[in-house]
Amino acid sequence: MPTQPPQPPQPPQPPVSSQPPGHRTLARAFDAVAAQYATARPGYPPALFDAIEELAGRPLAGARVLDVGAGTGIATGLLTARGAQVTAVEPGAAMAGALRTAHPGTPLVRAAGEALPFPDDAAFDLVGYAQAWHWTDPARSVPEALRVLRPGGALALWSNIPDPDVTWAAEQEARLARRLTGYHAHSVAPEAPDLIRGLGLGLDPAYRILHWTRRVPLDTHLAMLGSRSYFAAIGPEAAAPVLADERTALLDVFPDGIVEEAYALDLTVTIRPAASS
Repeated sequence: MPTQPPQPPQPPQPPVSSQPPGHRTLARAFDAVAAQYATARPGYPPALFDAIEELAGRPLAGARVLDVGAGTGIATGLLTARGAQVTAVEPGAAMAGALRTAHPGTPLVRAAGEALPFPDDAAFDLVGYAQAWHWTDPARSVPEALRVLRPGGALALWSNIPDPDVTWAAEQEARLARRLTGYHAHSVAPEAPDLIRGLGLGLDPAYRILHWTRRVPLDTHLAMLGSRSYFAAIGPEAAAPVLADERTALLDVFPDGIVEEAYALDLTVTIRPAASS
């Protein structure tokens, strides 16, 4: 029987589209995957809220907290569980609907971080952005947060990003960057302190990185990927082959089908200066 000639190496997979979606398109894309976002996205470890309390200089229990860009309410629920009195702010209709379902007792307003519908004397103890600040214009959202904070109150920004020091996670991000023209860095969290200092408002943010992991079924991990804005923006048909290739690649790393997601959790906390006497 004649032997088969050696097969040539497979060429790299082409990008799924030639034109990257714009920032506004990506920001609006979450409404299309709100239910998926709610069930597949990671939460945050208790150490995050311990660090927020330390850097803000007060416990979350009893604090008046504004959760801006609250999405489906992942942080909203965890803040409430710490005893905070949370008001949620979310611009997206479907995301807000999921939040109302999950947290029917939480006050919710439809607005963006650049135009908070609260008076100057709202006197919140904490304005928090969970996985959301990078969708705002810092030159507008930071002054808005300061405006509704009490003197000495805190602006807290935090984001889970795939841990770049974990080999499989870094390799996955590199594959997605090659395939998805809308791929973007997960957040501006590492640059947030410098961005805030650069606004000329006399602010001095504190910065922490926390590392944590969660173990989830492969399907949950793929659903988490699919809930990212650049997947949502291209639609499920275009996303399907990319996610299928990720399934194959990840089964080489996690043959039992349980993925240990590794996160670097960036936290920036900025204190509003006390009112001058």
